[in-house]
Amino acid sequence: MRKKVVRKIAKKARKGAVKEEPVLLSGGNPQIAKGDGDAPVRAYLAAMPGWKRIIGRRLDALITSTVPGVRKAVKWNSPFYGVEGQGWFLNFHCFSRYVKVAFFRGSALRPLPPGESKHPDVRYLDIREDDAIDEERLKAWIEQAAALPGWSGSSLESTTRQNGRK
Repeated sequence: MRKKVVRKIAKKARKGAVKEEPVLLSGGNPQIAKGDGDAPVRAYLAAMPGWKRIIGRRLDALITSTVPGVRKAVKWNSPFYGVEGQGWFLNFHCFSRYVKVAFFRGSALRPLPPGESKHPDVRYLDIREDDAIDEERLKAWIEQAAALPGWSGSSLESTTRQNGRK
């Protein structure tokens, strides 16, 4: 009986010792299990390929230093950043030639982030490999976005109606 238990424990230990690498989806976006907190976001950042990892880590550091106590999660294979009780204000996602930063209330930011969306509240910033990042402007957008009511995680339309905009 004891040998059987020892063999089961050894088998489980061998299985746990083999870590699977995250799958990269189209555009090199890591497939990471959804989860709340810093750990899934760190896993996402570690799995980002090449130059995108440098951009992702820089974005995470800038967001974390700009918004003390920022709430983090991975949802839909993207890291999300928010303020407790206010909702999510930003996420980013890997594409083949750029990292897309989405500001969920981007239309309220000044100056406006350059990328338009089908949704009137959302604005984007696409960061390509050789782009110089204007960290002061990005920090200002992050500060502004964190101060606004965020996205609750349901449809953006319903959140817009809740915030009194059509």
